[in-house]
Amino acid sequence: MPTRWPAALFGAGMLALSLTLGREEAWQSAVRLIAGIAAVAAVIVGMRAGRPDDRIPWWVLAGSMALSATGGAAVDAPPWLTTRMTWLVPVGSGALLLSYPLLALALATFVHRRTNAARDRAGLLDALTVTSGVALMIWTFVVGPRMVDAGLNWADLAMPLADLLCLGLLIRLATMPGRLVAPGHWLGTGTLVLLVSDVAGSPLYGHLAVYLTAGLAALLPTMAELTRAAQEPAAEDSRSRLALLGLAALAAPAVLVVKMYRDTAAGGLTGVAALSMLMLLLVLARMAGIMTSHRQALARERALRGASAALVSAVDNEGVGLAVRTAVAQLLPGDVPHGVVLAIAIAQVEPPSPEGAAQSAVDRATGTAARLVTTRDVDWAVAVRLTQFTKTLRCPLVLKDRPTGDPLVGVLHVGAPTWALLALQQSVEVLAGQVALALERIALGHEVARRNSETYFRTLIQNTADVITILDEEDRIQYASPSAVGVFGNDPSGIRLPEVIHPDERGRLAEVLAAVREGEQVMQELDFRAHGADALLEMHCRDLRAEPTVSGLVITMRDVTKQRNLERELTHQAFHDAMTGLANRVLFTDRLKHALARSARDGSVVGVLFIDLDDFKIVNDTLGHAVGDQLLIEVAHRIAGSLRADDTAARLGGDEFAALVENVNDPGAVEETANRILAALAEPVVTDAKPLYAVASIGITTTPEANDADELLRQADLALYVAKGAGKNQWRRYQAHLHNEMVARLELRSALDHAVNEGHFLLHYQPIVDLGSGAAVGFEALVRWQHPREGIITPDQFIEVAEESGLIIPMGRWVLEESLRTLAGWQRILPPGTAPYVSVNVSVRQFREAGFVDQVRGALAQYAVPPQALMLEITETLLVKDDERIWTDLATLRDMGIRIAIDDFGTGYSSLSYLRQRPINVIKIDKTFIDDMVTSPQPLALVSGIVSLAQSLGLTVVAEGIETEQHRDVLRHMGCPLGQGYLFSSPLGPTEVLAWLRNAEPLAV
Repeated sequence: MPTRWPAALFGAGMLALSLTLGREEAWQSAVRLIAGIAAVAAVIVGMRAGRPDDRIPWWVLAGSMALSATGGAAVDAPPWLTTRMTWLVPVGSGALLLSYPLLALALATFVHRRTNAARDRAGLLDALTVTSGVALMIWTFVVGPRMVDAGLNWADLAMPLADLLCLGLLIRLATMPGRLVAPGHWLGTGTLVLLVSDVAGSPLYGHLAVYLTAGLAALLPTMAELTRAAQEPAAEDSRSRLALLGLAALAAPAVLVVKMYRDTAAGGLTGVAALSMLMLLLVLARMAGIMTSHRQALARERALRGASAALVSAVDNEGVGLAVRTAVAQLLPGDVPHGVVLAIAIAQVEPPSPEGAAQSAVDRATGTAARLVTTRDVDWAVAVRLTQFTKTLRCPLVLKDRPTGDPLVGVLHVGAPTWALLALQQSVEVLAGQVALALERIALGHEVARRNSETYFRTLIQNTADVITILDEEDRIQYASPSAVGVFGNDPSGIRLPEVIHPDERGRLAEVLAAVREGEQVMQELDFRAHGADALLEMHCRDLRAEPTVSGLVITMRDVTKQRNLERELTHQAFHDAMTGLANRVLFTDRLKHALARSARDGSVVGVLFIDLDDFKIVNDTLGHAVGDQLLIEVAHRIAGSLRADDTAARLGGDEFAALVENVNDPGAVEETANRILAALAEPVVTDAKPLYAVASIGITTTPEANDADELLRQADLALYVAKGAGKNQWRRYQAHLHNEMVARLELRSALDHAVNEGHFLLHYQPIVDLGSGAAVGFEALVRWQHPREGIITPDQFIEVAEESGLIIPMGRWVLEESLRTLAGWQRILPPGTAPYVSVNVSVRQFREAGFVDQVRGALAQYAVPPQALMLEITETLLVKDDERIWTDLATLRDMGIRIAIDDFGTGYSSLSYLRQRPINVIKIDKTFIDDMVTSPQPLALVSGIVSLAQSLGLTVVAEGIETEQHRDVLRHMGCPLGQGYLFSSPLGPTEVLAWLRNAEPLAV
């Protein structure tokens, strides 16, 4: 955006040139030429920076200055140059004179652009008038005397005449609509200086002034406004414009007077000139008065238009009064004191006074005609507000065809000085007509709204389901809405309200009605039972005895029977378990807090029991959720039946229950409660499938251990965890060291998470040996945790935590991939066909993860291991899961050639019939059976039966935990083909496996 800095620099440079000209007159030709070139350059720079809409007038202005500079430099050239080039002075004079028409053309173009080619005849006449006056003075005192001088150059006469043309265009530009911007003022100043210098006979300084002002005008940021159309209408009645015309008109008499006195020809023409000047001044004064009246009329018209808009938007009488006061203030001059009183006619019960009736009759007869009256003759309520004025303008507000009959709407009073009231009379009459229409519109609007409201509320009352009644002082129902018949069976009008209320509630009703009559604040929701009907009524009371249209107590009743029943049901559902009916966690926690508060007061003991069913998930998985729900419901009833009346049984979720024991003096009573619960659960539960035994673990804590509800719940949870770890069907009390064990378990979980992310695991491999030959046929991959401080940690210390936390999934993925990578290395080193297979344990959570089959397939392809070299070991828990996806995945893996083995067979909740229904290849007998089979006949028979069953089903048997030759011999004689244990080797590292395979000698068989 252009700034003013270029203009300031240009002005400083031009002033420096002017000072140079003042010191060295011999340089005036060069100074003029330099100044002109600088001005042309300034105009070009200004056009590029300001980007005017039309550049033609600026180019014409630049051409004018170029001709002026070159022509003036040629005329003022040194004598040694003009004597050699005699044509230089005539050509320079011609160029100098030609610059004037170009300057006039530029100004005319500016005028054309500013007016947007509109016809402004008044502005043109004003410009011609002022130009004619100045021309008369120049002709009389400058041009005329010079023409007498025979030695005067013709150019000296032409320049003032050309200046007059520019002056006229300048005046036309100044009288245009809108404010003249700064570039226009600079051009006007330069043109005036040029005119004065030409008249004074020193055109050089005038031309320098034009160069300076034209350059400044072009460099100012607002230079583009000179070529844009003005956005304001022409103001023909401005005082400055009238003064300018007056001065121009006084030019002729002034010239005449000066001429007569200078030529000593005063004579009788002096009086004529003086009277002409006086008459002209009087005419101008009269024109000024007419223009003032015209402006006042326009102001009043605008004020009435504004009042009309304000009255249309007014919505009440206060808005109308504000609009009237604002309009009167705008109709009067700003410094005139005044007062406004709008009196609106209202219906009166008492008859008016004779004076008031007579005055109203006059108002109705005169209509909206305003009349000037003495202030003391108006109504006293109006007179006291206008007492500072002797006269008041009284204008009635009358509507002839008013629907209400009386045409008098009100009276508008305006107090002010008498001369102001006389000028205001017609405007007030127009304003009064608008005020009357506005007041009538508002009154009709209120009446329509009132009637619509009455109809609306009558329809509501007749169709609402609420019963609305009005009682008299004896509590008798004076009015009852039609909905009362549906609630009470008949219309209760005429009978007392207590008769429709249940007898047990009538005493409370009498107290409520008495309180309402005494002005007390009564509860907004009061429920009463209806007499003779199974309905609950919500009652609202309000005292409207002071209302003439009501004159009684308004009693609103609503049938909330279904609502209250639903609220009670929702409240019960919010605090009770939907299936068992026991308290839920929210209600249990709330009752526990209340029990702790009572315990703190009376010193009693509070006990919390957490009860969790053991192996409940297996019931859901094998027998279905319906049977599981039957088991939960029966367990809930037995737990509740084992408690006292003061105790609370709750279901916290799933198969988790809780019991709150309070108001006991000995913690031993809480333990007795746990024993009763276990005894109650010992009996079998009859279900649709078969009788089941509900085996539960219980964690106990009491207030001697903690006095905070959250702390007690946490302690009971810890005790339950310990009870589950100790075995089934027993309870454990909370002990302080349990907390430390839990903290240690959390630390173990955190360290395990870090180990999984950092890869702090390694694999050992234990050989699976052919019991007949003693040769290794495979190796079971066993994971070890290489702890940075504890050293090597075996799986029995961290697998359970990994299962609970879900870390078993990434850990199992790593074990699978690392085992296959190691096996691929063995296959590259060992002779073809001699490499063993690898057996990898798969967690239940890992197998159930979506995409497990694709994961196995991808790992085999990545390490180029054939599927026959991989065996996956699963637990019996996975077999009993009635899930088609699991069955399909097992079949897919076996079809690929991967062998599926059941690990720790016989220790889980399973049936041997699953062996022929599932895609199984191998059975691994748990070590516990192998240890006892040489000392006890029962384990021996069990192992022998498993081997025989597997052989009949075509399954391979692997005996785990073989540690003695006696174990091996017994198993071999049974026909068990494979085994593993420390008899053959302890778990080995990947490199140790290769050495073991090369150096191991078969055991003697």
